[in-house]
Parts: sequence; structure tokens; C-alpha cells
Amino acid sequence: MAEGTDPTFYRSPAAAIAAPPEKLAYVAALDPAGSERDAMTVVDCNAESPTYGEVVGWTDLPTAGNELHHFGWNACSSALCHKGHAHHGTLERRYLVVPGLRSSRTYVLDTKPNPRQPQVVHTIEAEELAAKAGYSRPHTVHCGPGGIFMSNLGGADGADGPGGVALVDHDTFEVTGAWETDRGEQHFAYDVWWHLNDDVAITSEWATPSMIEDGLNPEDLLGRRFGHHLDFWSLSEGKLVQRIDLGDEHQMVLELRPAHDPRKNWGFACVVISVVDLSASVWLWYRDDDRWATKKVITIPAEPADESQLPPALQPFGAVPPLVSDIDLSVDDRWLYVSCWGTGELKQYDVSDPHNPREAGSVHLGGIVRRTAHPGAPELHLSGGPQMVEVSRDGRRVYFTNSLYAKWDDIFYPDDVGAWMARLDANTETGGMTVDPRFFPHGDDFRGLRVHQARLQGGDASSDSYCFVE
Repeated sequence: MAEGTDPTFYRSPAAAIAAPPEKLAYVAALDPAGSERDAMTVVDCNAESPTYGEVVGWTDLPTAGNELHHFGWNACSSALCHKGHAHHGTLERRYLVVPGLRSSRTYVLDTKPNPRQPQVVHTIEAEELAAKAGYSRPHTVHCGPGGIFMSNLGGADGADGPGGVALVDHDTFEVTGAWETDRGEQHFAYDVWWHLNDDVAITSEWATPSMIEDGLNPEDLLGRRFGHHLDFWSLSEGKLVQRIDLGDEHQMVLELRPAHDPRKNWGFACVVISVVDLSASVWLWYRDDDRWATKKVITIPAEPADESQLPPALQPFGAVPPLVSDIDLSVDDRWLYVSCWGTGELKQYDVSDPHNPREAGSVHLGGIVRRTAHPGAPELHLSGGPQMVEVSRDGRRVYFTNSLYAKWDDIFYPDDVGAWMARLDANTETGGMTVDPRFFPHGDDFRGLRVHQARLQGGDASSDSYCFVE
């Protein structure tokens, strides 16, 4: 495969940073009731456009009740690391692979003919995923070496695991099988990422389908039954080589963000909640001689609150937990963004020294108690908070949406989480963020659906692995 196959396959982080800015964002939208069809929406990100900040494209999926989650591109910059891999056609960053966490159905959308109107061109049915890989409840998609990696929370037909990674063919979008060859004691699944040059994959842990699909069972949380490990694998062989227990008080190890520089072998993982004090945390993984090690490098405490301000699930605790549910690392590996969905805060940390992050900025929107308004609509008291975070390749723009997972939205925001998306302008020199008052698609813009993850046209900070340093 020629390196110039697709100009959005960037040889290095520096090349990605220097590339033209995104003009569109693809945003997954879902009906929490499961009665209206889910959709892929398209938002104008070009600040010079007369429709900036508006929903300018909409593609209904053929079905409802999918609970669209962490979709991704069919191919990206990691393709340059594996030029010998044979493909039937021209490999390009063209198709969105969009899993339904509820339905176990995955849709493939073609963005090339009309980027504002992606078209469904293929469907991976739940039966195929179960028969060929033994999984269900697909969650996260990453374009990887030799195939598309799709993590799954459940075993075949919604069984309670073990969860794991299915491989999907880059060209045909057929499921080719399970990636794991020896999973050892691994059972829970959530995210999957890697260090390509080290032949290492990392997976994180949330829960099984029965633990999340009817809402949050307090007994599961207080009983410390959610995932609390990081799992390290041989990427080429699919074999588990090391597990690290972060401690069972640290419940739900979710998003993984490895360093983009291919020479670096460290990264960050977020933990939603501590059952000891309701705090959230971010952990660093790194090499320590010939083994992997972890350390907690950020702790975000819960905020005291009057019982009358809290939803029933939190009233016994008298506090709002941060509920860190996403993190994102800028392509230059300097700025880490941490979404505190419970308190309605997005934090920015300088991680030039990843072992000692320094908080550099903070913005509030929404929140269980605060309900901070957006400057573009100061009359609205927002529900939800910064949830899925996406950073532009040059690091200057930070986008986020406000819905976590339908059943869990309703627990923490019982008066309806609503739907909104925001953009921040980030200072990439000294730190700090400001809310863009012109960018605020919300409410009826999304036709009554909730919004979850966004992907940026041409790639973004959480969707690429790089092969070289320039």
C-alpha cells in the first residue's frame, strides 16, 4: 500500500497536527426509549461557514434501539505501519463503523460520496458477531493492524462474558473471529488500545451486559463487582501477558489513551468512581524494566451537596461524584482532558511530565447540581455534563457531548439529560480553555435524540496510531 493512499493517514503526530482542520463532526444520536430510529448526525465545525455549529447532515439508521456508542473509522494512520498487508481495494479513511451496544448490530456508513450525508452500506448482524467471534454488545472500534478491532462487553447472544475483541476485515467488513488466543483470567471488557512499536495491546474493564442494561445496581457498586484491572497483551499473538489490579475500591476502569509518540510506552486510563470516597481518578501505565506498572496520578474528589439537590441514587451520600467517564490526550501528548460528567466540569491537565500532571484549566457546563448554562443560551439550565470528549488534531479545539448511557442518564439526571454538544477553544501554549458561544447544537437540533460520541472528519486525537517520528 502506497503511503500516499489517503492524505489523512499521517506518518507522525507532527504531520497530523499540521494537517488542515476538521470541517465536520460525525455525532452518534440515539433514542433512549428505543422507539425512534437511531441516527448519525453531521455538525458543521468550520467557523467561517454560515451554518457553523449547526446540524447540517442526518442519516437515519434502518432500526431503533441500538444505543450507538463508540464508533470509529475503518482505517487510519496505523495503516502506514503495515504496508505489506494485502487489501482488495484502495484503503482510505472513508467508512464509519458504528456499533449498537444494545442491539449487538453494527452499521457501516460510507462518508465519501457526500460527507454530509453518509450512507449505510453494510450491516454486521448480531448473529454473525456471535457465530464468528463469540461476542455481543459491541462497544469500541479502532482501526488497527491487520483489521478493525471491536471490543465487546458480552459473550455470544448477550451472555455475561467473557467480553473481548472481535476482528473485522478492513475491506469486506466481515467478522473474522475473536482476537484473543489466550485470555487467562480476563473476563470484563471495555476499551482496547495499543503501543504498535512495542507489540503491546491494553484493555480495560467495565462490566457484563446484565450489570448495566437495566441501570446501575448499587449492590454491584458497593459490592465492588465492576472491573478494576488493566490487562496487557501481546498485540500480534492475542495472548494476555500481565494483569494489574488497581484495587477493587476503584470501580469501572474505562477509557484508555496511550501516548501518540510511537517511541513512548506510557498512557492514561480513567476510573469512574472510588467506593471509599466517591472520588474519580486517572492512572498512568508505564514500563518499569521488563514489566508494566501503574500509578494513580490524578484524584478528583466528590463535591458535597444538599440532599434536596441530588437524585435519589445519590441522596444517601450527600455528595456529587465527579463520575469521570472519558479522557482524551492531545496529539502532541501534552494536554490531557478529563470529563467529570457528574459535577459538570471538563478539566485540562498539563502532562508534559506524565508522572506529575498539573491542572491548567477548567470549564463548567451542566452538572447534577450546578446545571451551568452555555453562554450561547444562558437561559437554559443544562442537564448532563461533559461526557465524550474529542480533541482536534492540532489541539486547539475540544468538543464534547452530554449523554453517557441511556439507563444511567436517567439515574443521575432523572429529569431528562437532554441533548447538547459544545466546543472549547484551548490555549495550547500555556493552558486554559474558553467556551465558544457560537457552537451549541442542542435540543430540537437533534430531533429528540440523545448524543454520544463524536468523530472528526480526517481524524482526531483519539482515533489514530502513528508509526514514525518527524
